[in-house]
Amino acid sequence: MKHIWTILKRELTSYFTQPTAYAIILIFLLLSLLFTFTFGGFIPAGDANLEWSFLLIHPLLYSILVPAVGMRLWSDEKRTGTIELLGTFPLPPWAAIIGKFLAASTVWFIALLLTFPLVITVNYLGSPDNGRILSGYIGSFLTCNVFLAITVLVSACTRDQVVCLIVSVMLCVLTLVCGHEDIIREIAKFTPSYLVEGMISLGVWDHFRSLTRGLFRYQDMVWFTSVILTCLIGTSAILSAKRA
Repeated sequence: MKHIWTILKRELTSYFTQPTAYAIILIFLLLSLLFTFTFGGFIPAGDANLEWSFLLIHPLLYSILVPAVGMRLWSDEKRTGTIELLGTFPLPPWAAIIGKFLAASTVWFIALLLTFPLVITVNYLGSPDNGRILSGYIGSFLTCNVFLAITVLVSACTRDQVVCLIVSVMLCVLTLVCGHEDIIREIAKFTPSYLVEGMISLGVWDHFRSLTRGLFRYQDMVWFTSVILTCLIGTSAILSAKRA
């Protein structure tokens, strides 16, 4: 835990002593709130549970913005050569990976937390289901962490941040569209049902949507946990192989 905490503090300091974290948080807040009050139709629709007007845009925003935060995690270490220095420390690779992941995750937690005035607003204007709103927020944060874990894995594979950004965005979008209702409906017209069901179970959309509806399903928690752990373990294996 001591090693993880050391890396976590180092990374958070790096984020908040540069404009990176502030810019990402500001962009996320502006885009999410802009969508809520324009295309999301928050006021005309009377979406007290924030499902359609606010939460549903988050995965799309994350698929682009999360790689922008995570692309530097290992790519920058390789580019500057500090990864070799890090390898000389009595520090297990998994501690550095978890510390970096938690630091980036904390930045996104702060960004999501700063949207809380919207929850206060809907409680003032109506009588929302706050349990469902909380469930939606949890789904949003878990989706963000899945995309972050994917970006961490890609970042461990390359020292070029632009390559990391492009590949990570592509994988995140692919994970997102795999279970999207409109896309699945079209694919189902010429694809066997078992393949369609497999795509839905592999994609993030179905698991995210169940949480925005207030459903805590066992399979959703298993899916989110499995994807995050698989990506972090894969990152550890790649870094350990290069370190050796």
